[in-house]
Amino acid sequence: MAKSLVIVESPAKAKKIGKILGSDFVVDSSIGHIRDLPRNAAEIPTKYKGEKWARMGVDVENAFEPLYVVPKDKKAQVTKLKKLLKESDELYLATDKDREGEAIAWHLLEVLKPKVDVKRMVFNEITEDAIHNALENSGHLDQNLVDAQETRRILDRLVGYEVSPVLWKMVRPKLSAGRVQSPAVRIIVQRERERIAFVSASYFSIDAVFETAEREMFDAKLLTIDEKKIATGKDFNPAGELKSRKVVLLDEGAAEDLKQKLTGQPFSVTDVDRKPYTRRPKAPFRTSTLQQDALRSLRFSSSRTMSAAQRLYENGFITYMRTDSTTLSETALAAARNQVAGLYGNEYLHDQPRIYGTAKGAQEAHEAIRPAGDAFQMPTDVAKQVNSDEAKLYELIWKRTIASQMADAKGERVVVRIAGEATDGRATVFGASGLTITFPGFMRAYVEGSDNPEADLDDKEKHLPPMVEDDDVTAIKIDAVGHDTKPPARYNEASLIERLEELGIGRPSTYASIISTIQDRGYVWKRGAALIPSFTAFATVGLLEQHFSDLVDYEFTARMEADLDDIASGDTESRPWLRKFYLGNGSPGLAQMVVDRLGEIDARQVNSFPIGEDPDGHLIEARAGRYGPFLSRGEDTAPIPDDMAPDELTLEVAIELLNRPSGDKILGTDPESGLTVIAKNGRFGPYVQLGEADPADKKNKPKTASLFKSMEVDSLSLDQALQLLTLPRIVGVHPETGEEIQALNGRYGPYLKMGSDSRSLESEEELFTVTVPKAVEVFAQPKRRRGQSAQGPLKELGEDPDTKKPIVLKEGRFGPYVTDGETNASLRKGDTIENVSPERAQELLAERRAKLANK
Repeated sequence: MAKSLVIVESPAKAKKIGKILGSDFVVDSSIGHIRDLPRNAAEIPTKYKGEKWARMGVDVENAFEPLYVVPKDKKAQVTKLKKLLKESDELYLATDKDREGEAIAWHLLEVLKPKVDVKRMVFNEITEDAIHNALENSGHLDQNLVDAQETRRILDRLVGYEVSPVLWKMVRPKLSAGRVQSPAVRIIVQRERERIAFVSASYFSIDAVFETAEREMFDAKLLTIDEKKIATGKDFNPAGELKSRKVVLLDEGAAEDLKQKLTGQPFSVTDVDRKPYTRRPKAPFRTSTLQQDALRSLRFSSSRTMSAAQRLYENGFITYMRTDSTTLSETALAAARNQVAGLYGNEYLHDQPRIYGTAKGAQEAHEAIRPAGDAFQMPTDVAKQVNSDEAKLYELIWKRTIASQMADAKGERVVVRIAGEATDGRATVFGASGLTITFPGFMRAYVEGSDNPEADLDDKEKHLPPMVEDDDVTAIKIDAVGHDTKPPARYNEASLIERLEELGIGRPSTYASIISTIQDRGYVWKRGAALIPSFTAFATVGLLEQHFSDLVDYEFTARMEADLDDIASGDTESRPWLRKFYLGNGSPGLAQMVVDRLGEIDARQVNSFPIGEDPDGHLIEARAGRYGPFLSRGEDTAPIPDDMAPDELTLEVAIELLNRPSGDKILGTDPESGLTVIAKNGRFGPYVQLGEADPADKKNKPKTASLFKSMEVDSLSLDQALQLLTLPRIVGVHPETGEEIQALNGRYGPYLKMGSDSRSLESEEELFTVTVPKAVEVFAQPKRRRGQSAQGPLKELGEDPDTKKPIVLKEGRFGPYVTDGETNASLRKGDTIENVSPERAQELLAERRAKLANK
């Protein structure tokens, strides 16, 4: 008997929906996209290989017709789906309810070519009611959404294939440009430029501790002297100058003098201002706010958050997690309000359902992210069914949803002014403020996380003792406190997402992948949570700003995003829009722009950043080299440390790096060749060299050998150097195969090589001692996978909250990594063996699992 076939994107989603629909339905998955533009030349069909546009995958001369191919790794699944379709009497396409999901459904139609009835199922949550309702109310594909997604894909391919080769030629190979990626990198680079230009200013404040007649103490700060405001950090501009002459700047001498002249003087309360305090709950989560709060509250990266949210959605615990909406359905409103009343009482329930406005530029037709169903599961119950990340994220979503329907927090804010006169007659006024929460309201359930503790202080309770006007108070302590203004904070993932959203760049489904991409491409690295741009990012952004300014212009990018949304709504046609963008209409399009401007680009200028002049007047520049950033001063060069942020590379630091001894050390003469043996510090570590290089002879370079990890240039002997220069060493011949066995020291450590086969050695010292019998024994062992090591752990980092297995830090063939025995995650730029913490190890493993799950 024929059954109905339901196709979704993922196996996990298929399994859950299959249980709901029962035996009358066959539910399977496409495992993501089944078709895409060709990723490389090998995927281009034979009949198109001669076409000049084939590598791009878009026929720009034929109405921008895309060339779609089924990747090799998807062909078996397509065959399986075709077989299932032959055995079915109707087809339900149940992919996600957004542009991406609509496109996957359309591609399935194009590839499977069904001869049975086809229906489109859409739902916002995977519960029995939602799935059966979607089945009963199935509809048709939204072609506008399909066109919108196809336009985005073609546009991204056009930008990537035209501009990325420019970056490969002018900056560094394997870089990429992107419609959202490049403006995101520019945002981070601009913040670093602000930090570089920032001039810190010093100022002093007068802080006091006062005591009332009832011997209750409170803190206060000096606000004015003779009715003139005391300068604080907010009164300085980025150049370190005061914005106004109407404020009084206290330096150390003036502050200490005033402190002495206020000590022991009488003070009295001149004003007590009491105002009611009200704080309303935030709207339920949308994708961007979930990512922001998960970082601030849980320290989850955006990719880690979205991976956990995907699993929660597919297993029926939350609604769809890619949304711009903050709306709750009538069912959800009732569920939330019932839970508030049951858990906290009616006094904590807002008098009517709260309805939140939709975010600016919202396009996704979904509900807010909330617990699934018409009765929300408690976090304690969900925690028994999911892993640690999913449990924490579900609790955050539950709290935010519940809080959104709760009463306002109420309280009283008090501001007090205290006056006193210095011994020299100057009138001073101190200020103190307090906040008392009289009714916590929604704060019983949830308080939004903050990545700026100082900004959050305004909403923390701070009690002041009872005071009225004319009360006498005593200053029991007065301090002169020094301060320095701080440069603007670097972006973290949360604040970058917030900024992208403010500018109208990107959409919910793109944020996590964009942040991962800019790190993977080497544009950005992390120090803690801060996103730091590399010198490669500076070079790339500078090139794009000078020669392809529209691609990193925020308003242009936002307009382009809005145009793509118009295509989704059917207000704009796709192909004419693409033609105008690529081929131009009255002004050059992208294709001609690349041709016209390629000859204008000065690669040296793009990759050079002036630092300043040394005392002798020589210009010092930082350069984004192909093999890493370095400093240049005439013929002198010096590598820039990998963990140095651009704003830390001051003129003083640059001079110090350039003036460091090169580390070259003449060890003696090789008795066989008569050549000098030199120990050097190179970009990839210390090494020894036999003889000097001849600049005129590019082919015959001196022999070199890397030092072992246990060796240092300063203590290296000539005998040790000569021994190193004997590598690679011929160990002997395999007794059975007759193949030659060599011992070599490679980029990833010591190893044995026999023909095309190789095996790692446990230590570098074995390179000189390993024998043929030992080598035969080593080759008889199975080859270890990448990252496997027989060495013990470098560090123990506690238990993984997901797998409950111990996390250890190990040194692998490709560098240090953390592992719980199941998943390995390499340390990233900015991580060191010394500073990696248990929390950071958990984050690296969770992100790695997320990437593997997505694959």
